[in-house]
Amino acid sequence: MEGTKIRAIEGDEKTHNISKIVPVAPSNTLDIFHAIIFFLLHSLCLFAPFTFSWDALCLALVLNAVCTLFGITLSYHRNLTHKSFKLPKWLEYTFAYIGLHALQGDPIWWVSTHRYHHKFTDTVKDPHSPIAGFWHSHIIWAFYRKNIIEKCGNYDNVKDLEMQAYYRFLRRTHYVHPTALGVLLYALGGFPYIVWGMAVRTILDVHTSSLVNSVCHIWGHQAWKTGDLSRNNGLIALISFGEGWHNNHHAFQFSARHGLEWWQIDVTWYVIKLLERIGLATDVKVPSDLQKQKMLL
Repeated sequence: MEGTKIRAIEGDEKTHNISKIVPVAPSNTLDIFHAIIFFLLHSLCLFAPFTFSWDALCLALVLNAVCTLFGITLSYHRNLTHKSFKLPKWLEYTFAYIGLHALQGDPIWWVSTHRYHHKFTDTVKDPHSPIAGFWHSHIIWAFYRKNIIEKCGNYDNVKDLEMQAYYRFLRRTHYVHPTALGVLLYALGGFPYIVWGMAVRTILDVHTSSLVNSVCHIWGHQAWKTGDLSRNNGLIALISFGEGWHNNHHAFQFSARHGLEWWQIDVTWYVIKLLERIGLATDVKVPSDLQKQKMLL
């Protein structure tokens, strides 16, 4: 990371060498509960070679694709956080429910954190910036949730979701639903389905999303003058359903399309376009040529 230039203080446009940055110390209050869950899921993955079967592998891949694509990238990120398009309420709520099973938090918490990331990108208030270290941006930040509240605010930026009883319900009960899924998987396939259907696919979900937070703020190409560290990384885009076109996203946060060039593969965008064609997605936002011209480096 030598030579990478970053902003270290909110409102200060000076650049600094990342090798000289002192990591931002998180609050000392470790979220023990989530740390234990994370440890247990990784531990269960150790049983994967001994419980392998083709149906268990297919289960993991299907659940990973459904939970990450429909639950996180399409629902939590582009629909709920950035309002890049509109869905009928029944479909919006369905996709948000699927997102619960990615085990990345309830919609209110996830959306609030991500909006703070965009408000304070790559400053000391950013919940997950590599200015505090690669591993902090990748996963450590998630175990210090109190630190996010201390730095940014207590869900003050997500009133639109807090006003809806459905999302308040998901916040209160969001552990119940993945637990129920685990019970169902155990009934269908025993311990191997728990290992592959819950642990393996969840770890894939979490680390795929985390690579966008970490790698896509360190390695890749910048096409737009966003004033932050965001990068386009084609490899991460391939495994994250288009989220790796991260500099594109930071330049045009409102856009439902992240892969702005024809050759930039963005599976989430293809699904949104399909939903638009069949009349389920409306008010789909993409940047105009004028907006692109203003943001060019």
